[in-house]
Amino acid sequence: MRINRVRRDAMHGGSGGAPVGLVLMGGGARAAYQVGVLSGILDIIDPDRSPKFRNPFPILSGTSAGAINAAALACRANDCHLAVDRLVLLWESLRTESIYRSDALSLLSTGWRWLSMLALGWLWPDLRGRRPSSLLDNSPLAELLHETLDFDRLNDNLDQGNLLAIAITAAAFVSGEHLTFYNARHVIEPWTRSLRRAVPGPLGVEHLMASSAIPFVFPAQAILVNGKTEWCGDGSMRQLAPLSPAIHLGAKRVLVIGTGHRDDTHAEERRVDSQYPPLAQVGGQILSSIFLDGLSMDVERLERINDLLALIPPESGQSLPLRTVSALTITPSQRLDKIAMEFLHQMPRAVRTLFRVLGVSSGSGATTGGALVSYLLFEPGYIRELIRLGRADSMERIEEVKAFFKESPL
Repeated sequence: MRINRVRRDAMHGGSGGAPVGLVLMGGGARAAYQVGVLSGILDIIDPDRSPKFRNPFPILSGTSAGAINAAALACRANDCHLAVDRLVLLWESLRTESIYRSDALSLLSTGWRWLSMLALGWLWPDLRGRRPSSLLDNSPLAELLHETLDFDRLNDNLDQGNLLAIAITAAAFVSGEHLTFYNARHVIEPWTRSLRRAVPGPLGVEHLMASSAIPFVFPAQAILVNGKTEWCGDGSMRQLAPLSPAIHLGAKRVLVIGTGHRDDTHAEERRVDSQYPPLAQVGGQILSSIFLDGLSMDVERLERINDLLALIPPESGQSLPLRTVSALTITPSQRLDKIAMEFLHQMPRAVRTLFRVLGVSSGSGATTGGALVSYLLFEPGYIRELIRLGRADSMERIEEVKAFFKESPL
C-alpha cells in the first residue's frame, strides 16, 4: 500500500517548506496523554514562548478522541501555546459525567432496554422499535463540545494561514467505507482508495461525535455525505492507514502521538489465567485492537517505503508518485491499563458497579479488565497522571524532538 502517494503540487507551508502533519490517534480517556506530549514538545521547541512563534502543526489529522484534540488545536491555531494550555485545563476538569451519563437511573434504564430486547424481542416485536443504540449515553459530550469549540475560529485560522488543513476520520456502518472529512486552506482533490474515501467540506461537532462513537459503547452519529445520510462510528475501526490523511493533505513530516504502550502489540511475558476471560477483558482487548494495531503497522510500512526510496537515484525518483516522509512517533512508556486500575475508585459508584458486572476486578491477575477501564475512566487523578506521563515521555526525547523540527526540507 503506497501511503506516500501525494500530488506533487500539494500545498506548502510550515517550517522550511516541509509542513508537519500532527496525527492524533484514538483511545477515549487515553487521549489525555496526547495533551501532555504536546505540552512538553512546545516547551522543547519554544521554551520562551516567543510572540513570533507560529503553529508548528499546520496540518492536523485526528481520529476518535484524537479528533477532538485536533479540532481544539485547530480552533486556536493562531496561538498554539494557548491552545494546549486550554486543552490541559479542559482535560483536567473532566469528570465521567462530562462524557456520558453515569447516574444509576440512566445506566439502569439502558441496561433494562438491552435486557428486554434480548430476552423478549422475539416475543414482542414492538420492543425492537425501542431497542437501545449503545451501552452508554454520550449526549453530555456533545454539549461539552458545543460549549467549548468555536468552528468559526477554525475557519478563520484556515483563511489566515495559521492552519493549512485538518482531517477527521469516521467509519460508515452501512456502506462500510472509511470516511475522512477534511477542510483545507487550498483546494485539495479528494482521494479514494479501497473502502476509503475523502470528503471535503466544513467540519462540525457532528463529525467529532461520529469519529469518537466507540462501537456498542456510544451511539452512531448521522452525517450527510453527498446528499445521503451515513450512520458513522469510531474512525479507528478498519483504519489501516492512519498516516494517510496527513500525507494526502501535504505533510512532508509527521508527528504521531499514539495512546498504546509501545509493547502492547508485542508478545510479553505475563501470567496466563486459565479461567475463561470475563466480558470486560474481551471488550478491552477488542478496543485495543481497534485503537492500537493500525498505527504500528502503518509506521512500519512508511519506514519500508522510505528505505526503498533511498535506494533509487534522485534523478529516477523524480518521476515517481512517491516521496520520502519522515516520522516521529511518541507512545506511552507505561501500560495505561495498569495506571487506570489505580484510579478505578474515583469513578461514580454506578459505573463501577456496571464494570464489576462486566468482570472488572481490582486484583493483579491477567484478566482484571483494566484495558476497558483505561478507555472510559474520565476522572482527575487518571487524567493528570496521563498528562504527566505524556510530558515526561516527550522530555525523555528532547534531542529527537529538536532534530525533527529542525529537519531540512525534504
